Amino acid sequence: MEEWLPLVKKSPLFYGINDDELYTLLKCCASEQVLYEDGEYIFRMGESVNKVLVLLRGKACVIQENFWGHQEHIYHIKEGELFGQSYSCARTPVLPVSVVAEGGCETLFLNYQRMITFCPLACDFHTRFIHNMLRLVSEHNVKLENKLEHVCRRTTREKLLSYLSEQAMAKGGRDFDIPHNRQELAEYLCVDRSAMSSELSKMRAEGILDFQKNHFVLHDRGAGERREGA
Repeated sequence: MEEWLPLVKKSPLFYGINDDELYTLLKCCASEQVLYEDGEYIFRMGESVNKVLVLLRGKACVIQENFWGHQEHIYHIKEGELFGQSYSCARTPVLPVSVVAEGGCETLFLNYQRMITFCPLACDFHTRFIHNMLRLVSEHNVKLENKLEHVCRRTTREKLLSYLSEQAMAKGGRDFDIPHNRQELAEYLCVDRSAMSSELSKMRAEGILDFQKNHFVLHDRGAGERREGA
């Protein structure tokens, strides 16, 4: 356990919990460390879930598969992030998505029922642990609501402007970096990457925005018309 304990402590799920408390907590939650190779399924659609995944190292992808076997990437799970807490809490009988390792990854599984059940000692650090999990579940739900606000827009342009506007307001200015590369942004907004890149180029030509890789600058409304009339 000593080898991967530093990886565990990187997860915000364990904020405010020291090493001794963490050892006790992991044992109490029936923790299990598992390694996965590239392309190996961590969870399969159709399963029931009663455990929470903490990604210690590497990256995993949440995918959705239709009746004909077509796969669509929904989002990535990064180091320190969780998966399964909402499905476990809701007691979802059938998991609607699959989780696949990308490039190999190292994971930690925690028994959900043991996570939310206090032992006779009712330790303070277990209370902090539950508070951490509730905060992470809430943050995840807010992110999903924000994404829904963007992807429900009708056109690729409207989706991009909705997302970039939200990023600008969150960063407090028109000049900001986004946390996605082009492929990740296209997947996040559920649009074709080529169509998205074309739309970004059109908006730059119209004077709506400028960008360099993941750095964006938004211009005032009407900037395009002023440039054309200059």
